[in-house]
Amino acid sequence: MLADELDVELWNVEMVMGDTELCPWDMGTFGSMTTRVFGPALRSAAAEARMVLIELASEKLHVPVERLETENGVAFDGNNTSTRISYAQLAEGKKIARHANGNVKVKDPSQFKIIATPVTRLDGVEKVTGRAKYAGDVRLPEMLYAKILRPPFHGAKLLSVDVSPAKKYSGVLVVQEKDLIAVLHTQPDVAEAALGEIRAEFDKPTSPVDSENIFDHLLKTAPEGKSVAGDGDLRKGETEAKEILELTYLDGYKAHAAMETHAALVDVKPEKVSVWASTQNPFTAKEEVAKELGVSPDRVRLLPVFVGGGFGGKTHNTQIVEAARLSKLSGKPVQVSWNRREEFFYDAFRPAAVVKLRSGVSASGKITSWDCHVYFAGERGAAQFYAIPNHSTVVHGSGWGGEEESHPFITGPWRAPGNSTNTFARESQIDQMAASVGADPLEFRLDNLSDKRMIRVLQSAAEKFGWKPAPSPSGRGFGIACGTDAGTYVAAIAEISLDRSTGNVSVKRVVCAQDMGLSVNPEGAAIQMEGCLTMGLGYALREDLHFHGGEIFDHNFDVYEIPRFSWLPKIETVIIDDKSADPHGGGEPAIILMGAVIANAIHDFAGIRMLRLPMIPERVKQALDQKKG
Repeated sequence: MLADELDVELWNVEMVMGDTELCPWDMGTFGSMTTRVFGPALRSAAAEARMVLIELASEKLHVPVERLETENGVAFDGNNTSTRISYAQLAEGKKIARHANGNVKVKDPSQFKIIATPVTRLDGVEKVTGRAKYAGDVRLPEMLYAKILRPPFHGAKLLSVDVSPAKKYSGVLVVQEKDLIAVLHTQPDVAEAALGEIRAEFDKPTSPVDSENIFDHLLKTAPEGKSVAGDGDLRKGETEAKEILELTYLDGYKAHAAMETHAALVDVKPEKVSVWASTQNPFTAKEEVAKELGVSPDRVRLLPVFVGGGFGGKTHNTQIVEAARLSKLSGKPVQVSWNRREEFFYDAFRPAAVVKLRSGVSASGKITSWDCHVYFAGERGAAQFYAIPNHSTVVHGSGWGGEEESHPFITGPWRAPGNSTNTFARESQIDQMAASVGADPLEFRLDNLSDKRMIRVLQSAAEKFGWKPAPSPSGRGFGIACGTDAGTYVAAIAEISLDRSTGNVSVKRVVCAQDMGLSVNPEGAAIQMEGCLTMGLGYALREDLHFHGGEIFDHNFDVYEIPRFSWLPKIETVIIDDKSADPHGGGEPAIILMGAVIANAIHDFAGIRMLRLPMIPERVKQALDQKKG
C-alpha cells in the first residue's frame, strides 16, 4: 500500500516493526487489524509524502507542481520526461518529516500498480533458509541461559526446596528470589542438568474438574448473560414452527501450539534495558518490563525479531518478565526459552465453551425462531446473520479476564477468538434444521439469507465446488458452512470420507470463498486462507487438552496432535475482490469454518450429528455405534 501510494518499487520500502524506540505506539498484532486499521493510515501518509517530494521537485526543477508526475521513485515533468529528479536526490540523505493532515487524496483503484497484484513474501527466502532471527537465535557476549523451576500443577505451592545439588556444577549460578528459582549457565544443557538436581516439594491442590466434566462446571459457574442481538418475539416464532430443535454444542480447551516456544533475551544495563522477545505486543511488554524492574519505560527498548507463530498466545509476556528479573539479579544478559512442556503448561488456552441453541423452522423451510446462549466463547461470531424475524443471542462470559473460578488455568484469545466455537454451533444447527425439513443445505441457507455479501460468497464457493442439490444425509460426505470475522465474509464446502470401523475422518477437498473487500495482496490472502483451513483441521479433528484440576497431561505433540501434511485435503480458494471497498481482515476468517464444515460433512456421509469438538475417531465411532444401536 505504501509503495503504491508513494510510487516506488515494493522492495524499496523497508518496514520497521516492533522496535519500541523507532515505531509509534501501537496495541500489538492481533484481531486481523493490521491491514484494515493501519492500511488507511499508511496510504494517507504515503500520499502526503509523495506530495512533499513533488513540491521539492517543483523547487529543484522549476516546474509547476501540477505538471509533475512520479514513477518508480522519480519525479518528472509530464510535458518533458527528460526533466526529472529521483527521490534520493531530493532527500539528499536527510530525514524529511511532516505531520500528515489527511488533505491529500489517495489513489483511485484504477490507478493501482502494486495494490491487488499477487506478490510472494519478501522475507520468505530468509525464513526457509534459516537466516531469519528469532528471539532464541540472538546471542550476546557473556549471556547466560536460564532454566527455571516449575510447579507440576497449576495452583501448586512450593513447600520446600534444596538447591545445593545444583551448585555442584561448575559455573552454575543459582538464583532464588521470592517465587523465582532458576539455574543460569553459559551452556543451556548444563543449566538443564543442574536444574534437574534441585529437590523441590509442592502441595497438590485438589479439584474435581477435568476435561470431561468441565462443561457442567462452566454452566454452573457462568456469569449472567449479556444480550448481543435480538428482535421479534421468540414465543411467537416457536408457534409458527413445524420443528423445534434444541441442541447443546461443546468445545474443549485448545493450545496455541506455535512452532516457536516463548523466548526472550534481556540485557539490563544502567542506561538501557534491551529486549529481544517473541511477543505480539511489544509496547505492552515494554511497560511490563519497566514496571517489574522499577525503571522508566523510556529506558526499555524492545528490538525487532521474527515471531514464529502467535495466534493470540504471545500476548502474555511471562517469559520476558522472567528474563528481565534474572538479568537484573545476575548482572548478565539472560535468555529464557521455554521448552515444549513449559509452552503447554503456561499456555493461555482457548477456553472450553458451551453453546445452547433452540430454534424453530416452518414447513416451508423458513427459520422462525432462534434462541442462542453462548457460555465462555464470547461475542465474536455469536450473533447470527440469517434473516430470522424472532431471535435472541445472549453471551455468558468472554472466556478470559476475571473468570478464574470457571477455568482451572489461564485462558486467552486463540485465532479468531471464540468464533470457531460459535460458528460450529450455528452452522451445525442450521444444517440440522435443513435436514429436518428435507431441504438441500445450500438452498436452505440461501432461502434464509438477505445479506448480499453472504449470498455471494456461498454461491461462489458452490460454483467452484460444483455443488449439486440434495438433502442431507446424502451419503456423499459434503458439508457447508459460512460465517463472518473481522469484517470478512467466508464460506466453505468440504468433502470427507469416513472409516466406519474406526471413526477416522479424512478430509479430501475444501473449497473456500472469501470476501475481504479490497484484497491488497491476493497471494498473501490465499496463503492465509490455506493456513487457516490447515490449522482448522486440528481443532476440528484432533486438538483436545487433557487435564485434571491444575494438572496438564499434554506436554508435546506426541499426544497433542496438530495437523500433519498427510492429513491435508486439496484446498481451493476463491477471493471475491472488490477494489472499491475498504480492506478487511484476512488472517483469521477462514479458520472459523472448519469445525462446522467437517461436522456437516460427517452428517451428510453417515447421518450422525457431532455435537462436540474435536471430532476424534473415538467420538465419531461412538456416534456411529449409537446410531446402529
